Amino acid sequence: MTNRKTPEQLRSARWFAPDDLRSMGHRSRAMQMGWDDEDWTGKPVIAVINTWSDLSPCHHHLRDRAEFVKQGVLQAGGHPVEMPVHSFSEQLLKPTSMLYRNMGALEVEETLRSHPIDGAVLLGGCDKSTPALVMGAVSMGLPFIFMPAGAMLRGNYAGQKLGSGTDVWKYWDERRAGTIGKEEWMGVQGGIARSYGTCMTMGTASTMMSIADGWGLTLPGASSIPAPDAGHKRMAKSCGRRIVDMVWEDLTPDKIMTEASTRNAVTVAMATGCSTNAIIHLIAMARRAGVPLGLDDLDAIGHTTPVLANIRPSGKEYLMEDFFYAGGLPALMKELGNKLDLSVMTVSGKTLGETIESAVNYNDDVIRPLSNPLYHEGSLAVLRGNLAPDGAVIKPAAMDPKFQTHSGPCIVADSYAELKEIINDEDYPMTPDHVLVLRNAGPQGGPGMPEWGMIPMPKALLKQGHRDMVRLSDARMSGTSYGACVLHVAPEAFIGGPLALIRTGDVIDMDIPNRRLNVQVSDAEMAERRAAWTAPEPRFERGYGYVFTKHVEQADKGCDFDFLTTEFGRPVPEPEIN
Repeated sequence: MTNRKTPEQLRSARWFAPDDLRSMGHRSRAMQMGWDDEDWTGKPVIAVINTWSDLSPCHHHLRDRAEFVKQGVLQAGGHPVEMPVHSFSEQLLKPTSMLYRNMGALEVEETLRSHPIDGAVLLGGCDKSTPALVMGAVSMGLPFIFMPAGAMLRGNYAGQKLGSGTDVWKYWDERRAGTIGKEEWMGVQGGIARSYGTCMTMGTASTMMSIADGWGLTLPGASSIPAPDAGHKRMAKSCGRRIVDMVWEDLTPDKIMTEASTRNAVTVAMATGCSTNAIIHLIAMARRAGVPLGLDDLDAIGHTTPVLANIRPSGKEYLMEDFFYAGGLPALMKELGNKLDLSVMTVSGKTLGETIESAVNYNDDVIRPLSNPLYHEGSLAVLRGNLAPDGAVIKPAAMDPKFQTHSGPCIVADSYAELKEIINDEDYPMTPDHVLVLRNAGPQGGPGMPEWGMIPMPKALLKQGHRDMVRLSDARMSGTSYGACVLHVAPEAFIGGPLALIRTGDVIDMDIPNRRLNVQVSDAEMAERRAAWTAPEPRFERGYGYVFTKHVEQADKGCDFDFLTTEFGRPVPEPEIN
């Protein structure tokens, strides 16, 4: 970079440099914490935004990693300040961490805006933390690097590799079917999460970290390093060094998150066999960057992008640790070749092409070449029709192929409690041709769109030996999940979408090759049902939940708050500090 900032142009200098009353107050309070002239004079102040907490197992090592980031900042001549934000404990937050993604994004944006910060390293990785951190930071516009938390070690039980989530669903079905007992179930419980770090399948966490990497927002290949690997500590230190240079170079996110790099991120997502959650988060992140991205764009890229990562749940054997040993995301991107725009800039200060030039694929069964993909086209498909006029999502790569086209009568549950009664009834009258429907589980109905869309197989079918069926909802599902699950039906039932109007016994037609999802009910009949429909009571009457229900958008728009998108209002000015 030729046009480097001068110390006087640092944003933090507005707080500390002037010889006036306000700045004297800033300096004196900084001295109260042990700072002195060497800390604020001519040095970028770098925020280490940390999602660590004692209730976030995926991020439990980030308290330690923050220290390595700080070392790197100091080595490069910056001044690090660690700042905590919401921890996004995927496993322990109720009703769902998705309810708090936008709150976290807002917190990150305002934390960076209101403090004397010149650049930021964002520490996260578990599911909603990656989009929340990126959404907030890109809306603020300061130079930033995303530092992925990394995946945990492979699970192990009785000599078998275990994959987060994916094997939980598998063994739970077997337990409910009576083929394994409590001892085996407890063995899986103790062996499936053997270290800190995120899920080691290509679930939402690994998907979103890979997307950030493919977008150019991480140091090259950072998303693939396992959390316990010593290389992860070295990567953290490198992030600290690099962000200082990014501040001097004024390498802001608008120079990285472009339409071309966004297409790269989507292509990478599809090639990894990504989580269905990726669609919601990709749309939200892109819109924050001012890049128009919709369901049809995602589906079009998916049509021409094969799945190359042979990682569960789309794959059958391998996990993220295997992916790292095979060469990680740089190797996968090199296999994608001209499907990516290699001229885009990354946080490394180099083009994408330069960062993957020396990448090597060490195992072409884990990372497949284009000539031998795991699945012929992208991991996800977008369906539309009279049941989902604004779209629905399915993951064909992780389901029984016989459901590519399917027609069957539906069984409708209005709540998760009602659904559980149906799936736990061993004598419930149903066949494998039925379509099991859960509604009122979307952004407002859930509330927060919980991961209830991975509907467990009903006991009535499990005992007959069946392990998949078509399931449909306006909810999400875990990225570690699998099966013929139609998700994100929009508009959701809670606000009167067509899903609210169907009845048990209505026949639902699904045609994945032609991207159709319809219910065999006439327009006239649907109009009669709509006239008789009564809107449910709001989920919240106060607090954050009230704000959420008033402003959250539907799944096809990314579930962001309407007032936080780039289309809403003027840019926020810099705060007045004098």
